[in-house]
Amino acid sequence: MTALVRDPIPLPARPGRRPPAAGAASLALRPLLDPPRRAARVIAVFPAALYLEMRGGPEPRVLAVVTSDAHRLPNAVVVVAARREQPFRSIREGAEAWVGDGRVETGPLHVRVRRWWDPSPVLAPVQPSALAYGVRTLEAELADAGMLTGARTAGGGLGDHPDPAALAEYCAAGDLAGAVEAAERIVGLGPGLTPSGDDILCGLLVSLRCVGDALRTGRAPLLRGAGPPHSPGRSAPDGVFLADWLGAAVTADAGTRTTALAATLLHCAAAGGAGADVAAVLRCVAGHEPADATATGQAVRRLLAVGHTSGADLAHGVLAGCRAALALTAVRSASRVTA
Repeated sequence: MTALVRDPIPLPARPGRRPPAAGAASLALRPLLDPPRRAARVIAVFPAALYLEMRGGPEPRVLAVVTSDAHRLPNAVVVVAARREQPFRSIREGAEAWVGDGRVETGPLHVRVRRWWDPSPVLAPVQPSALAYGVRTLEAELADAGMLTGARTAGGGLGDHPDPAALAEYCAAGDLAGAVEAAERIVGLGPGLTPSGDDILCGLLVSLRCVGDALRTGRAPLLRGAGPPHSPGRSAPDGVFLADWLGAAVTADAGTRTTALAATLLHCAAAGGAGADVAAVLRCVAGHEPADATATGQAVRRLLAVGHTSGADLAHGVLAGCRAALALTAVRSASRVTA
């Protein structure tokens, strides 16, 4: 991942304006930032982030500008200012904005993109035994935080709603039709800029894709309802194949079923884009950090601190995706033994 810029780079100032600050942008935003400037609108402002919605065009339609100490979303431009510096204090919801030519401009805020970073975590190949250990460590950390009771998740924005649990079970069983139906039922479910159902789906889609690819089963997936054994795309790993189907289903009409920001994040997750805190948890589960609970515990606590319920919902989705990828691999291994 490209390192973030820590010091602003002086640029020629426009008459009457300060030089633009330097920023580091997600590669997912190249379709917005590379073309000529287009009009946008500020749809939300917080101390550590503001969100701009483009007027028309394909996804991603929402761009986040965040401080250097904020949660880094997969559709974010990170500026060098910290939250305590209040870089967005003069910007109001509904204000006009411009995005393009490598810049983001709204009110007194002028950001020039000087670096790019990749929002898609890439995990090295992992053995099922190592992943099983990582999943058990993740379960223990979530249980300690009160987010897991027995085998079922707790907390988050949907409480005891049955569909997230049903979605997790369908994914682990390789039941494609059941998983798609359950996923479609929770799109847009819950309050806020990013409803809980969408946060769960984002965590699930990213973990299925990244962990499924790291397992590298390399054979046709064992998913019920997925069509003939030799249909196109059947050579993909189980988790990746399931993520493809679920991603296509939940993004098909997300723009009309959930908020603009959540729809963009679903599109990012379907392509493998994750927030920085989600990526950190996945690296721990895959064994990219020291083989103890300390690193995982720190990563989980950072994730759970995101938003009001978003962190817990993302964590539930990550756990469901990791469990499903592991379960599908176990089914694959058993089928080889009995074949």
